[in-house]
Amino acid sequence: MMKMLLSILLIAGLTSAYAQVLPTDTVPAIINYTTENGVTKFTSELRPLRQIAGAPAPFYTYFWEFGDGSFSFEKDPLHIYKDNKPAFARLFATNNYDDGKRPPTKPKPIIKPTLKPGTARPLMAANATEPSLFKMGGNIELKSNCMPKPGDGMMVVFGYRNKAENGQQNLNGTLAILFNDKEFTNNNFILAETRVYNEEKKTDLKPLLNTAYLPIKKANPPVYYASLNEIHFKADDKVLLSEKAKTFKSSETWRFENLQQNEERFVFMHFKTTPEMIKDTNAVVRITAVFIPDNPLVEKEFFNLELQIVASHDPNKMVLRKTRMNYRLIGNNRELTYKIRFQNTGKGPAKKVDVAVNIAEVFDQGTIKITKTKPEVVSCDSAYTNQSCIRTIKGTDSVHFVFSNIYLPGMQQKGVSDADSTMGFVEYKIKFKEKPKKLPIRSGAAIVFDKNEPIYTNRAVGRFKMGLSPGLILGYGFPFETDNSNYLNNKNVVIGASLAPYAPHRHYWQVELYLSSFKENTALISSSGPGKDTIVNRIPYRILNKDYTKFKKVTTINVVPAQLRYNINKYIGAGAGALVSLDLHHKTTDVLDYTLSTQNANGTTATSDLKVIANQLKKNFAEARVSFFADIQLGLVRVGPSIGFRYIFDPKTNNNRMATYATWKF
Repeated sequence: MMKMLLSILLIAGLTSAYAQVLPTDTVPAIINYTTENGVTKFTSELRPLRQIAGAPAPFYTYFWEFGDGSFSFEKDPLHIYKDNKPAFARLFATNNYDDGKRPPTKPKPIIKPTLKPGTARPLMAANATEPSLFKMGGNIELKSNCMPKPGDGMMVVFGYRNKAENGQQNLNGTLAILFNDKEFTNNNFILAETRVYNEEKKTDLKPLLNTAYLPIKKANPPVYYASLNEIHFKADDKVLLSEKAKTFKSSETWRFENLQQNEERFVFMHFKTTPEMIKDTNAVVRITAVFIPDNPLVEKEFFNLELQIVASHDPNKMVLRKTRMNYRLIGNNRELTYKIRFQNTGKGPAKKVDVAVNIAEVFDQGTIKITKTKPEVVSCDSAYTNQSCIRTIKGTDSVHFVFSNIYLPGMQQKGVSDADSTMGFVEYKIKFKEKPKKLPIRSGAAIVFDKNEPIYTNRAVGRFKMGLSPGLILGYGFPFETDNSNYLNNKNVVIGASLAPYAPHRHYWQVELYLSSFKENTALISSSGPGKDTIVNRIPYRILNKDYTKFKKVTTINVVPAQLRYNINKYIGAGAGALVSLDLHHKTTDVLDYTLSTQNANGTTATSDLKVIANQLKKNFAEARVSFFADIQLGLVRVGPSIGFRYIFDPKTNNNRMATYATWKF
């Protein structure tokens, strides 16, 4: 009995301990709803938030999918179901300034109210309107519920409509979504699930690639969070859909029919981030929507949604467009584009927003040019009294973009349901003073709403692509020793190539491949005095002297598989590594030189020389050896030209030699 009691207590203890360590991140969002007079009100229960140390107070943002093709970004939305078809509501809550994962989503079946025949449909209150997605004025638009975070999912709403300006009572056509930029090696997204509510059918995009043209507008690049290019263009300002699609690795396509005038439809896409998703929290990835109506009178459109990869959900971010740059193309005329976005998460409106940006020393502050703002304001230099405006205040290593006399609602402000209205941004361009060093460029921002404490953003880091730089090597080698028995002690000529990162700033790896042609080696093996008599061509001779000489001619192929180099500054560099040599062509010739004498018919003595090739041996790819070297370079060591002095040691023969070379990288 006692053993049984102890067993029960042990099991209970273990169960209690397990319950205590169960991660709260695994608790799904609980959806509650009530229906009154045909209007359904949704509420939720979510796990407690865990504030990131040093961050503002955490909060949730909400995306509701009602299961009938409608949605809301409100915390406690109201919705009217128009029919009695089965529906499953879903809540995707995003935990801002929280150190955990977002609450998992669990579909909730909805029991819809039954309307009696003849009963009028309920109406929503005037202050509880359903959201409008189309804020850019086009036929399509994309919106995500959050920025992509490695390991988390993300919802994207693809809205399309037949606006009155199209002049068509109904439309048929094709929708497409393009994702996974080819700019990145690995895929960033998996389209895990798509939910459609208007009988959209999957189809193939390939037949349209070389027949559908999309409008472009070079002067209006897409804004950061979501943008639509203008839809009225000249005929020549178009590009084939295939040109747009070839920059992406993945796509999905649907066919839609009978889209009535002013009708709005929505496709819901659940994207999962892949384990291989780039972890660079400054990188910007794209998702592009395409709208291709069958009617040629209706303009085709595309919409770019640009998303910054984040380590945590934070509405205040600094973004550098094109974080990976080609160093070859960098000069003092190259412009970089930065965007700082902010959100008022307070309980009241902000009238002043001060965005202070740290400016890296490589930039010329005199070239700063504001390109876009939200809210849209004029420069304070041209504003009238109390007009909403932005002022640029430059410091030694910083610049302040100050929004004045604006009205930016707070997320927790009473009556505010549109999260977009609480957001703003400033986008600016800036140029380099001169060609910078090939080092990361870091900038950050601090945002002050009215007189509150500053909120610090992430650091936007610009990095240069490694790039590959082939180089030409021409050299001349000379020995320290004079032992002719080893061909390595002969002078040699070198020609070859190298491969290294382009214009490295400090340390880097380099590989080399080159040919060495050694001067012919001559070694006297033996020499003997007067010897026996011999007969040559029936003429008797006496051997006065015989020399045995060995000739060697060697050409080697040399590979440097691993060489670590370090640029001390732009004029001096050093390196060390291993050298693998293989005798590409090895020719050995044994020659006998005779000095002969004979007696002529008149009794006089005559001498003559006779050369005899006793043996000749040719070997290809015969002998391999490993040597070690260290060298120093002088000149423009990052890109060339420069000259080098290399000491080489061959442990197999204890040979020491020196080489000097010139190199130029491209």
